[in-house]
Formats: sequence, C-alpha cells, structure tokens
Amino acid sequence: MADMVEQNEDIKGMGSLNHSITQARLARWLPDDNFTIAVELSSDISQTDLSQFGLKAKDELKPDVCLYPNSVTFSKLGDVLKMSDMPLLAIEIISPTQGFEELLGKIRAYFALGVKSCWLVVPALESVTVFSHTKPEDFKNFDKQDTEIVDEVINISLPLGQIFK
Repeated sequence: MADMVEQNEDIKGMGSLNHSITQARLARWLPDDNFTIAVELSSDISQTDLSQFGLKAKDELKPDVCLYPNSVTFSKLGDVLKMSDMPLLAIEIISPTQGFEELLGKIRAYFALGVKSCWLVVPALESVTVFSHTKPEDFKNFDKQDTEIVDEVINISLPLGQIFK
C-alpha cells in the first residue's frame, strides 16, 4: 500500500481514514425519516462551564455525528454556525489521537446539556457503546457478535455489519 501515508505524531485531533469512513457510514445508515442527521455540527456551550468534565472546550462541542428532530431542517434564509438546541443523539468516534477518558468526559457533558443518548464508536474494535441519559452507567455494547446497534432511548436500530464492512 504505497499510497497510504504514515501516521504523523504532529497531527493531533485530526480524523483518520477509519474515522472518516465510519463517520460517513453512520450518517448513511441512521434513519432520516423522523430525524435530521448532521456531521461535525457545533453545539453552542458558551453559557456552560464544562471544566467539571475535564474538557478544555469553552464555546462549542462538536459531535462527529448527531441526530436532531426532523423539525431542524436546511435553512434557506441563513446558516447556523452553532446550534443552541442540543441533539437527541451525539455520536463520538474515537480516533488514533484521542483518549478514551476525553470522550467519556464529552459524553458526561452531553448528558448535562440535555442530550438523550450518546454513542461511543471504536473502529479498531468494530464496536459501539450506547449510553442513555437516564442511566449512563448501564451502557450497552454492540460488537461483531451482534447484527444491529439498538438505541432504545431514540428508538432506532442500525445494521452493525454495514458500519464496519
């Protein structure tokens, strides 16, 4: 694979090939009949101190993929740079430059901000962990042994094999 670029230690916080492919596949397979799907959409957190979650973010949190009610639509009269409303679902995909604790802190912050469900996706393990705002400690893991990812809070399911094929 001569075309592939070696990993670079200087590239912090950037996505990777697996991260990007996983993000695209999640966005493709999430249901859009009752929801609006967005990627890399900033949530305005400027009125909230997130230092208690170990996060350095001051003004925004940006999930890799998020799901809003279908009342959130494409805006023809002007764009929105930061959403004041929180998504129903925030999905974080761990990349080679991120730490696990950092993402768990983001999940705790999302719940404090009103997000109903969070997913932590680990491409290297082909797994998805689904957390609920009502009982974050009672998370559910989905991996190669499962056929689909089920989120009972949002009432959706996705074919797991299509995300990591």
